[in-house]
Amino acid sequence: MMHNSVGWHIELEFEEDDQHTRAVALVRLPDGSEIRAHGHATRHRVDANQPRVGEEIAGARALNELAMRLLTKAHEEIDQDSGRISHAIHV
Repeated sequence: MMHNSVGWHIELEFEEDDQHTRAVALVRLPDGSEIRAHGHATRHRVDANQPRVGEEIAGARALNELAMRLLTKAHEEIDQDSGRISHAIHV
């Protein structure tokens, strides 16, 4: 039975113009570290200007990169703690 409750808050910020949307994802971890990741979306010139769609794509890409960075961090911590090379962690 689990007794500890921990929460993480992930921040997503966007910058956009008529053609491009950039996203930055940030998570602050309980160990004091921060992990930041980026995502990008480009609107095709024949598509309607839908900023929310650009945010969804850029945000998803930033969150995907954030997930991969979290897996890498966890993998490095396992290796450091165990003193050996562990098996890769897959999504």
